[in-house]
Amino acid sequence: MAKRDYYETLGVEKTATKDEIRKAYRKVAMKYHPDRNPDDKSAEEKFKEASEAYEVLSDADKRARYDRFGHQGMRGGADYHEASDIHDIFSRFGDIFGGSSIFDDFFGGAAGGRRRRRQQGTPGSDIRVTLKLTLEEIATGVTKKIKLKRLEACDDCNGTGAEGGGALKDCQVCGGTGEVRSVSRSVFGQFVNIQPCSNCGGEGKVVEEPCKTCKGDGRAEKETIKAVDVPAGVAEGNYMTLQGEGNAGKRGGPNGDMIVVFREIEHEFFVREGDDVVYDLFVAFPDLATGASVEVPTLNGKATLKVPSGSPSGKLLRMRDKGIKRLNRSGFGDLIVRLNVIVPQKLTKREKELLRELKTQPNMSTTVGATKDGFFSKFKS
Repeated sequence: MAKRDYYETLGVEKTATKDEIRKAYRKVAMKYHPDRNPDDKSAEEKFKEASEAYEVLSDADKRARYDRFGHQGMRGGADYHEASDIHDIFSRFGDIFGGSSIFDDFFGGAAGGRRRRRQQGTPGSDIRVTLKLTLEEIATGVTKKIKLKRLEACDDCNGTGAEGGGALKDCQVCGGTGEVRSVSRSVFGQFVNIQPCSNCGGEGKVVEEPCKTCKGDGRAEKETIKAVDVPAGVAEGNYMTLQGEGNAGKRGGPNGDMIVVFREIEHEFFVREGDDVVYDLFVAFPDLATGASVEVPTLNGKATLKVPSGSPSGKLLRMRDKGIKRLNRSGFGDLIVRLNVIVPQKLTKREKELLRELKTQPNMSTTVGATKDGFFSKFKS
């Protein structure tokens, strides 16, 4: 099958600079690398094709010969050879990947090359805590103390897992590297597979004499109290992460995090709507009709509210800045008071007489105001 044009293979123009060719090759090589496309023969072929194109176009003499004679001008053996070993390809082009072979980046280093950094201990797990808050606490923020049990470094072995805090020994399986390598070959060359050592968990060290207290784990469960600063304005389901406050890692590994999830406690009087809170106020009819000053509860005490005369049941009155402080912003929400008329269930004889007398007054007629055109008048006898 005829080879594609080298410039087309890398996706560059014939006037491309050496740096543009270098960047284009890096992009194509990353895209079609066999490790990113396992068992994909098409990707492997494109990977090799791009490497061949780069070797020619990155060399001024070879590029000039290719521009003049095409692929025929590259048949000479001494000037160009087709690499079939992927490691060989990257060892030649390592300069475009920051001074080291891309083979190192994907496989942890070539044989005899740099070693991957050994993991120091096993990271600890995260802790999830549910924290219940009242609306009063949410309104202005609060510091809450949480009692919890978590894994901390064992005092008897200083977290090493070895009896008396003694030194750990190099793992005999991986030789202290924390990784095990296996080599496989294919028509495309030699592949190196690197995996964490199962004997030491990738740490490179093992405990010869386990600590009797923690059984070699390096951690013990302890009860502790943690203060959590809750910002104002948090809502149901919000959470905050306290880094490094989770379970300790094994044998010196980093701590996990503590994730605090917030829950709102249902309030006796208020219903939250964003940063606002709603309160249902029950008022006697005379107060709605003539107006009154009443005392209402708020999230931080009591306040006086003026009910305008002629207020209908269901009217909403807004008390500015009496709600919840906005999360990570300035200002407060409002307290919204919903007016409700009190309908007495039991009346004395005298109260009934007064209400009947009031009902006869023109402004108290049940039909007045039903509609502007007196729709209900036709039902009167």
